[in-house]
Amino acid sequence: MKAFPAFVKKEFFHIFRDYRTLLILLGMPIVQIILFGFALSVEINNINIAVVAPNRTETIRQMVSKIDASNYFTLKGIYTSGEEPDQLMNREKVDVILRFAPDFNPGVKPYDQAQIQIISNASNPNIAVQETMYLQSIINSYFAGKQSTSVKPLIDADIHLLYNPGMQSAFNFVPGIMGMLMIIICAMMTSVSIVREKEAGTMEELLVSPVRPINIIFAKMIPYFTLSCFNLITILLIARYILGVPVDGSLFFIALISLIYIILALALGLLISTLVRTQVTAMLISVMSLMLPVLLLSGMIFPIESAPVFFQWVSCAIPARWYISAMKKLMIEGLSVGYVVNEMIVLSVMAVGLISISLFKFKNRLE
Repeated sequence: MKAFPAFVKKEFFHIFRDYRTLLILLGMPIVQIILFGFALSVEINNINIAVVAPNRTETIRQMVSKIDASNYFTLKGIYTSGEEPDQLMNREKVDVILRFAPDFNPGVKPYDQAQIQIISNASNPNIAVQETMYLQSIINSYFAGKQSTSVKPLIDADIHLLYNPGMQSAFNFVPGIMGMLMIIICAMMTSVSIVREKEAGTMEELLVSPVRPINIIFAKMIPYFTLSCFNLITILLIARYILGVPVDGSLFFIALISLIYIILALALGLLISTLVRTQVTAMLISVMSLMLPVLLLSGMIFPIESAPVFFQWVSCAIPARWYISAMKKLMIEGLSVGYVVNEMIVLSVMAVGLISISLFKFKNRLE
């Protein structure tokens, strides 16, 4: 066992001398968390809107001013007919057209959908639905604020948005990015590190050393475990103090579940190293076989419930699904650990299973 710390120290020196590996380990998580937190957003802003109003009453002018003052919409013009706005939409200069009836007069006749028409470009149906909802909300809030009128808005509801009242995309992306980065970086770097020894022919030299083969593997995994813990702290600090994402749950259990997840990812990298012979293959398998399932089947971007039943079952085998779910409950919703017991059990079982399988296959390869 006296030689074991020397092997761990050697692996740390090896990583610190390789600036490319160090950049991937420490630089990529920071870039990704800032990129997803700021640049990528499901919120829609600056929607180009044209208004068709044959009769520009004071009510219409006030309503258009309220729409233009919103961050969601950019007014491109008010027209008396719909010909020019239709042409602008065909040329993709306008996303939404708000058309008022010639006899629009809510102070005299009841307000209904027949007096206002919303035309949206539905080539992207998800965006079109959000644009229409934003516009309807502004129109309804305008009439709801008119205490002196008998006009009744389409929707009169007391709405509360839990956990993310500002509808900020970072609240959703940060737990997802944590799940994706941890598993890809840990698995990729561990598998590449071990395969590199095989490719260079130095693995045989290590195996004839006084240290047991299993200790050699652990010695190579410990540096990546340490650096992954550093990445976890960095991501949490960026999320809290730069992106403004709350960390309302227990930091102890956030760290505990994250450590289990890191160990699981390292074991997955060890398993990949037993299946391939070259570093390029190890890197491709790590990225391609992990990134797409995490993006599509973990709930990071798309709700799992929206997928077909078969893929919902497949997603149960994706470790990131359980980790992201636990992080959302602990970080964003501020729930107690009792609500993430299932996720913790599943991740622990996966970690133990992957470690057992990986070590078994590695021993077989040695023999």
